[in-house]
Parts: sequence; C-alpha cells; structure tokens
Amino acid sequence: MLRMTVSFEPLRRVIDGLVHGSVSEDSLAAARHRAFIAAHLAVGLGVLLLFPIWLALSGAPSFGSAIAFAWLAAPLPIAAFLSRTGRYEAAHLLSALALAGLVVWGGALTGGLSSPALILLAIVPAEAALSGARRITLASIGVAACAFVALATVSLAGWLPAQGGSSASFAPILIAAALLYGGGLALRIEQVYREADLAARDGEARYRMLAENGTDLITRHNSVGAVEYASPAGRTMLGCSPSELAGHGLFDRVHVADRPAYLHALSETDRTGEPRTIEFRLRRPDMANGFLWVDMRCRSVIDPATGVRSLVAVTRDITEARSQKTEIVAARSSAAEANRSQVQFLAHMSHELRTPLNAIIGFSEMLERELFGKFEMARHRDYIRLIHSSGEHLLQVVNSVLDMSKLEAGKFEVVAAPFPVAPLIDSALDIMSQQIASRGLKLVRHIDRDLPDLVADRRACRQILLNLLANAAKFTEPGGTVTVSALLEQGDLLLEIRDTGIGIAANDLPRIGTPYVQADASRERRAEGTGLGVSVVKGLAELQGGSFTLESEPGRGTTATVRLPIRSRRFEPAGAVEPVLQERERRRA
Repeated sequence: MLRMTVSFEPLRRVIDGLVHGSVSEDSLAAARHRAFIAAHLAVGLGVLLLFPIWLALSGAPSFGSAIAFAWLAAPLPIAAFLSRTGRYEAAHLLSALALAGLVVWGGALTGGLSSPALILLAIVPAEAALSGARRITLASIGVAACAFVALATVSLAGWLPAQGGSSASFAPILIAAALLYGGGLALRIEQVYREADLAARDGEARYRMLAENGTDLITRHNSVGAVEYASPAGRTMLGCSPSELAGHGLFDRVHVADRPAYLHALSETDRTGEPRTIEFRLRRPDMANGFLWVDMRCRSVIDPATGVRSLVAVTRDITEARSQKTEIVAARSSAAEANRSQVQFLAHMSHELRTPLNAIIGFSEMLERELFGKFEMARHRDYIRLIHSSGEHLLQVVNSVLDMSKLEAGKFEVVAAPFPVAPLIDSALDIMSQQIASRGLKLVRHIDRDLPDLVADRRACRQILLNLLANAAKFTEPGGTVTVSALLEQGDLLLEIRDTGIGIAANDLPRIGTPYVQADASRERRAEGTGLGVSVVKGLAELQGGSFTLESEPGRGTTATVRLPIRSRRFEPAGAVEPVLQERERRRA
C-alpha cells in the first residue's frame, strides 16, 4: 500500500521570506507576522479562486456585487503592507477597517440586518485581539460597533438597494468568506499559541539549564532579605540543598562579622534600586577554616507579571582568587623589600668604596707628579699613571652606581635653584675638553648666550652633561666630531649632544636607558662601562620634570636630547625662586 506524503516546507519557506526583517530576532513576533500574512494570503487567494465559480453561477455581476467581491480580496494588499513595512498593529487596524467596510457594503446588498454578512463583524475584534495591543483591540471593537450602527441606520431608513438575482447569489459567497476568515483566524490563534508555548518552554528550559549547571549561586530575596529562591549551585558551593538556603538559611551561614555589611547591601539595593557588590564569608564546615570567601552582586528587579519588586543576587566563590591575590601582594612586597635591600646594599658599598678610592687617586696623583722624587725607571711612571686612571674610572663607576641606587630608591635629593645655563655648559665642556682632545675629536658648540636662567638642580644638570659628553667621546673614533647645542624651544631648555661615532643598532635602542644594559658594540669595539650613564641621565631628567630621547644610526652617530622645563612645576613652592628670577631679569634690563 502506497502512502502519499504532502510536505508544506516549501510553502513555509515562502511565508518566512515575506516576514519583515525587523522581527527576525524575535521568534514570537515573527510567528505572529507569519500567521497574519499566511491567513490573509489564504483568504485573499481563496476569494480569487471562488470568483470563477460565482461568475458561472450568477453570470455577469452588478456594480455593487463587483465592489463587494473586490473588497473580499482586500487581505492580499494588507498582507503585502505588513510584509513591506513590518507595522503589525497598523496592519491589524487596516484589516479591521477593511472587514468592517465589507460588512456594511455586503450587508446593504444582502438584506441589511438580516444579512449573513453580519457574521463577519464577530471576527473583527477577535482578530484584533491577536495584535497583543489593547488599543488596537478597543479600536476594532469601536470599528465593528460603528459598522453595525451604519448598517442598522441604512436598513431602518429604507435606503437599502433593491436586491436582484446577483445580490441574492452573493450571500453564499459571503458565508464562504466568513468561513474562510473564521478558519484562518482559528489557525492563526493555534499557531501563535503554539509558538508562544514553544518559546516559553524553550526559555524556561534554557534558564533552568543555566541555573542548574552554573557554578554561581543565584538567589531571589524579598524586601527584608529573606531568600525566596536559590539555584542548585548552592549544593556545589555550600554543600547544602537549595531548600536549606530558603528564608534566613543563607543569612545564618554568613560570618557574624560580615552580617551587617551583607544586610546593608541588600537594604540599600532595595531602597535605591542601584546594584551593589560586596565580599563576605559563608560558612562551609568542610573548608580548612570553616568559611569561604564569596563575591555577591545584587540588583533590584520588578516581576512583569505581578509588578512586585524583589532582589536578585549572583554569588561567586572567590576563595581561590582571593588567596592568589594575597600571595601576589605578598610576593610583590617581598620583591620590593629585596629591591630596597639591594639598593641599600649598593649605596652602602658605594660609600665604603669611595673612601679608599679617593686615597688611591690622591696618592697616585702625588706620585705621578713626582713630588717626593723622580722615578728611576720610566716604567714606574707608567704604572703610577695606570693606577691613577684606573682609580678614576672605578670612582666614576662607583658614583654611577650610587646615583642609580638613589634614583631607584627615590632618595635622590633635588635642590632647585635658578642658575645661568651657558656657564654650566662651559664648565662641563672644560672638564671634558682634555678627554675629547686626547681622542683626536673636534668639539663644536652651538649655545644660545641669551638663554634665561634655568630653575633646576645644578649638580644634576652638570652630571647629565658630563655623562652624555663622556659617552659621545667614548664611542666616537678619532677624527670625529662632538657637537653640543643649547637653545630655548616652546618654553623648555633643549640640550643636544651629537656625535659621529659608531652609533647604536635599531634593536638595541629600546634597551638603552635600562640600568646595567649596554648596546652590543662588539663588532666595532667594546667600550668600558657599566651601562649606567644613560640610565642616570634619564632618571635625572625625569626627576626634574624633563625627558630624554636617543636617536642613532649605526655608522652615522648618535644624538642624545634632554628637554628640561625652564620653570618646572615639580619644584614647589614656586615663590621660593620667583623673586630671584625677577631680580636677575631686572638686572639684565
């Protein structure tokens, strides 16, 4: 025996394609649109299919019958209107007006108050109720009442047209249309109810799955904080059933010291409607200390069905996270303490080393000058000169370590005072001129002699210049040039030390300025040093509210730029240096 199967899937896809895109994300709204369009298309197409039958039975229709029949096909353009605009309520109102107009016109043609067209008036408000809008339903009731009153007025006034054969034969068409409308309405009601039921079940199942499988405890509280609902996560978090948390079961598990804060968070959320977050402890006997730390976020919600306000709280176990945070804080504290110890050790050792180094340098200088007699052998003089230069180099290293340790420890004392810039630069260049000349380098100066006084630490600025000049001389081959520039730019002093030395590779530039880091210069030559010179310069510049930048290209040289504010806001009170500056400006004038 063969079984025939009819599939409505192609038709469903066609109807789905007619649904407006604005409701594609709302399954229930899409179902209502789909049902409206399908029902109106079915009624309109059904009327068009009945048209040939009516013509065969009644012959050529009268003008009034033709208008009534055309009115019966009105659901087709109304379905098209909804498909194009997505205006569901407006489509319902148009449908009610079209149906009521049809009743008045058809009733006038088929007997007035005794016309079968009055059956359709009952459908008008019933269909409008599917819109889900009270105002559309009330409007459709008013439209149906007006249609009935209009038809009754025409009937009682005797204004009904004479009924001919075509009008009498139109009555079965009206009854068939009423059945089509009623059947379509019943199918719409069934489909919308089914879609709503499926959506409700799907939503309920989804929320139940989330509540039952989520690791966070979800609770609903009344206005006094009592628990009205607790999710199954309470079993995992607290080792008890959700029913044991109902009422004051959750409150009884809050640590005594945390209960005031717990109740305050709930009451303030209920009073203000603003969400709150609080951390507290909940009792759990199998824990090491009997309690676990949780984070609770509560907010006020209103039940749309009852309009009653309640509180919803999501509680999360943060015991492990809090323990990790404590460990991180302890580790940072330990690292900071170790760093402080290291800095203190370096500072102490630097001070201890400077005393014997000064003695070595001083006595070697006396011996080098042969104040106590000449050396018998020239080699002795070379040895003394080597001791002296090595002592000075070691003293520079110790001073750099000491300065860096002070900067890192935040103990480098900056004493700001106004001083002229040009003499300071000249002094630094005089100190370094012998070293620069001994290396066969050319020194070029571009110093603006009209620079205003700089409010900064004179000793720190001198150290910046000496360190940068020493680096420029150290990494520039004989025959090269070292250029020193000083000018005023946008209210800042711009110091620039440029050399034509070996330069720095692009991948090394970001690391320059990090303590104890040197660029890899092994392919050219390996210079002596600890990698602290530029670090000290950077630290001293930033300590005075300035900045330090470095530009370099291998084989073409390096440009070090220090920008210092003429009057830094970091040095307070500003009034301490302002009178001095004013006096100097007055003298210059």
